[in-house]
Amino acid sequence: MMTDRPQDLRVRDVMRKTVKTLGRNDQLSLADDVMNAVRVRHLPVLDEDGQLCGILSQRDMFRGALAQALGYGTAAQQKMLSMLRVKEVMTTEVVTTRPDATLAEAATIMIERKIGCLPVIDGDRLVGILTESDFVALAGR
Repeated sequence: MMTDRPQDLRVRDVMRKTVKTLGRNDQLSLADDVMNAVRVRHLPVLDEDGQLCGILSQRDMFRGALAQALGYGTAAQQKMLSMLRVKEVMTTEVVTTRPDATLAEAATIMIERKIGCLPVIDGDRLVGILTESDFVALAGR
């Protein structure tokens, strides 16, 4: 339930509860397809037990797909993406937040760490994701 005072807003009030995720062994070509299809820049990565073990960002994808920088064509880029696995380029030190954290706390973490999203963890379960876009949407309300 949303409150009237911005300082009372919690991560759970703004986060996206439906989160697309990847597996560690998924091909980067799948990650690229998902990012393009649902228009997101960050995908949490789950291990075989369903636990958060990494995050894949568009920036990671660019680092992992250097074929484009080397001047290869689209077919060669797709081939390279299909050869690489998510675990080879994902960030493994994931900064997270809790659903009951204040938005101010979450924003401070994102600014200080220079990151574009925070996976939201309740206990050991991924329950949402908070992104820069969520703050923009909040400002537009």
